Amino acid sequence: MAGSKSCEAPESELSGGGRSSKRAEEVVPGGGRPLIITEDPLLLDDLLRLCAAAGAEPHVHHAVPEPDGAGAPRGGDGENVDLRASTLGSVGWDSAPLVLVGDDAARRVRGAPRRDAVLLVGRDLDDPLVWQRALEIGAEEVLRLPDAENRLVDRIADVVEGAGRPALAVGVIGGSGGAGASTLACALAVRAARAGERTILIDGDPLGGGMDVLLGGEGAEGLRWPDFAASRGRVGAGALEESLPELHALRVLSWDRGDRVVVPPAAMRSVVAAARRRGGVVVVDLPRRVDEAVAEVLAQLDLVLMVVPGELRAVAAAGRVAAGVRMVARDVRVVVRGRCPEGLDAEAVARLLGAPLAGEVPVEVGLPGRVAEGEPPGSRGRGALARFCDGFWRRALGSAQGVPA
Repeated sequence: MAGSKSCEAPESELSGGGRSSKRAEEVVPGGGRPLIITEDPLLLDDLLRLCAAAGAEPHVHHAVPEPDGAGAPRGGDGENVDLRASTLGSVGWDSAPLVLVGDDAARRVRGAPRRDAVLLVGRDLDDPLVWQRALEIGAEEVLRLPDAENRLVDRIADVVEGAGRPALAVGVIGGSGGAGASTLACALAVRAARAGERTILIDGDPLGGGMDVLLGGEGAEGLRWPDFAASRGRVGAGALEESLPELHALRVLSWDRGDRVVVPPAAMRSVVAAARRRGGVVVVDLPRRVDEAVAEVLAQLDLVLMVVPGELRAVAAAGRVAAGVRMVARDVRVVVRGRCPEGLDAEAVARLLGAPLAGEVPVEVGLPGRVAEGEPPGSRGRGALARFCDGFWRRALGSAQGVPA
């Protein structure tokens, strides 16, 4: 399989390699880069290392005391009391998307204009005055290293990646064997991509046939789940998207044909979180068992669609699956597939399962044959499956507050 792209910061960056050149110069503000204000060289080392881990090149303003008779007025201890607003403006105080103020420099920015996204960062876990200094500079959060390193990397990476509204994440799970959940998941992704949505389809079932196969792209170049098994910490959203195979205008993360069938829960959590960060739509094909890794995925989904064939045995099996899914998922709804027997309808199936009805999907004649010939589910706009998916996305994406009831 082709693909050597990494979605994490290289080990050399995580250890702070190559940061000395940034220390030696004051970088010109602009370009949406975070601003660091500190004169503590050890703290600066830490902040530069964390920026490198997040893929950011910060502007650095060294708040070094000025010689006698220059700059801002001095306090009784001989230190500058404030950095002048004009000085802060020239280094990007107003324009930087994120400002990291070292605890040592907090007093120097007391007179700066109030703004959002200011973080006070230090290493003294027992300093009783840190919250007072945070209030004085209008900091929205106090982060103490090393405990808050992961949180700080997340905040910096959000700036780099332009974090906005996360993707609408929808999981699809079969209430019973052969329910057609993978087919529906694939069709949902295909229809979202054709509607112009940035779309990532994630195959969460290692024992399924492979979502890349359903899309006719099992030989496509790009990374598969085993390549992410060692992921730890934050995965870059842009790097993830670029590393995945692109099929039918969407990106797909599937399994290879190897023996690995387990991805650690931490890796599963990081990859799904990265997939969501750039917005659009994320569709996840889920296995019927809920283990620790699947629970990590369910916790990040806005909605889970449970596909249930309209027959009593399938409904009984779906009840057991639903019980496990509801322990983690926020919103579970039923999709009834095919015709129900006499005395049972879609509304009755949903009532028996204690979940809202998301809709009915008739069996589409000839679909298996077309898939075998390389035509993915949902490709035919006039088909029953495509019509269901188009209607679902109109309702879901048309709601400013998320998925409508």
